[in-house]
Amino acid sequence: MTAALQRRQFLARAASLAAPALSPAIVRAQGASARVVVVGGGFGGATVARYLRAWAPQVQVTLVEPAQSFVTCPFSNHYLAGLRSWDSISHGWGGLRAAGVQVVHARADDVDGVRRTLRLDSGHVLPWDRLVLSPGVDMRWSALEGYDQAAAELAPHAWKAGAQTRLLRRQLEAMPDGGVFAMVIPDNPFRCPPGPYERASLVAHYLRQHKPRSKVLLLDAKNNFSKKELFLQGWKDLYGGMVEWVSLAQDGQVVRVDARALQVETAFGELHQADVLNVIPPQKAGLIAERAGVTGPSGWAPMRGDDFASTQVDGIHVLGDAALAGPIPKSGFAANNQGKVVAAALAAALTDRPAPAAWYANTCYSLLAPGYGISVAGVYRAHEGRIVALPHSVGVSPLDAPPAHRAAEAQHGADWYAAISADIWGG
Repeated sequence: MTAALQRRQFLARAASLAAPALSPAIVRAQGASARVVVVGGGFGGATVARYLRAWAPQVQVTLVEPAQSFVTCPFSNHYLAGLRSWDSISHGWGGLRAAGVQVVHARADDVDGVRRTLRLDSGHVLPWDRLVLSPGVDMRWSALEGYDQAAAELAPHAWKAGAQTRLLRRQLEAMPDGGVFAMVIPDNPFRCPPGPYERASLVAHYLRQHKPRSKVLLLDAKNNFSKKELFLQGWKDLYGGMVEWVSLAQDGQVVRVDARALQVETAFGELHQADVLNVIPPQKAGLIAERAGVTGPSGWAPMRGDDFASTQVDGIHVLGDAALAGPIPKSGFAANNQGKVVAAALAAALTDRPAPAAWYANTCYSLLAPGYGISVAGVYRAHEGRIVALPHSVGVSPLDAPPAHRAAEAQHGADWYAAISADIWGG
């Protein structure tokens, strides 16, 4: 076993052990008056709800989530490529309800931080003692000329799994052989930094099987990205010249979109024509975070490193993609890990016990083709209110690894998804 593989396995195992390490001692019952409302049923919010009920069963936990089933962005690229079914990335709420979480299907419309209430689109108002916001991301519709919600129905972003994902798959299936699948990639920060490059890989896999004369064109607002050398090597080995990446320095930054014509213009005026146009715009924290007053000028929510408590509004915690979490990437793995830290901190605070020390881990798996996986992992801790990466803790897949290594990492990614889905939404 190589040293690099040992390191990545250590980091992955460390992350999987986060829950028991953070679990507070058996909580002493002190009445059922504490009310925690969680907004968002994804990797962060659903984790807080489930683990807070487990660690402080006397606390009333309400999860507010409009979707009748939650479709994950992680592994949605597999669906696009025809490697997974829709049902396999969709998760219900039976497990959370069985754990004692009250699930309310509504949209959170507004927050009153003084009265400590949450107003829903149904008109109901929920009182809270602590509010947890894990609303994911919203698109910055005004950031890219010509790209708004109407344009997204022609040139989908598919960066929120659901109807947009299915639309992009239909467009990919209808694309003629010899066509161009063009993707517009934003500058950092945004949800799942390796996500666009995994999508490009799996789209290329689909095209190679069904439309082999086609091309994948990546127009990027950056010169570097997560696991760059691994992706570039994989594209060359797997797909030859099918995938073309155009960096910022090569005039890859798109400044204008004509969704009806499926055309984009770059900073130096070059026009690119697509047959399928996938525009991933700049992003910000979900709207309810802004309405709660917890976002800053960046559009993301600043928070304390030890418990993800907002630095702007007392009693509110913000985690997952919406949080400004320093070096931690915006990923499902990270949100799940953060959710356990927040649940442990809340269980301690609401039952007058000392909070455990906060540390964090993340692993991002990417599939470039069936049996060809790569990953990056890191470990972090809270330090003086901030989050910092532990020295020498970041591990990445080696270049020039043998096929057995790539196949093992592909299996690790699939195993991770099965385990985390059961951990969060399972019965």
